[in-house]
Amino acid sequence: MLDWIKSHESWLVGLAVLSAVTLIASALLIPWIIARVPEDYFTRAHAHALPWEDKHPVVRIALIAGKNLFGLILVALGILMLVLPGQGVLTIIAGIALIDFPGRHRLVQRLAAQPPVLKSMNWIRRRAGREPLRVERTIARMG
Repeated sequence: MLDWIKSHESWLVGLAVLSAVTLIASALLIPWIIARVPEDYFTRAHAHALPWEDKHPVVRIALIAGKNLFGLILVALGILMLVLPGQGVLTIIAGIALIDFPGRHRLVQRLAAQPPVLKSMNWIRRRAGREPLRVERTIARMG
């Protein structure tokens, strides 16, 4: 066993550094993102306007591409945090919420309506002085 550890020392150090970075990043970014989500984001009544529709088309495409790339990075980090320290499930939900794909909003609604997830997000929002997130009862029962 010690031979294996010594032969993979660089991988283990890299994994430890990645673990520390994801823990710190999730501890800072995820609460910041959750606190800024509109309280009605997970209801059907929430109107979803096209992001940055008032910007020049090139700027808008670049911003949307950046948002999607950031979302993919959050999903990847969230998956890693399922086995490493950090807020894996909340990070995955935040990442999915940023990525544009058909049915995304419905999926995020269902994930956020899960009682442990909603409780965690509302705890973060309460600490930030924000109103609790609202979900529709029908979505909450689907989980």
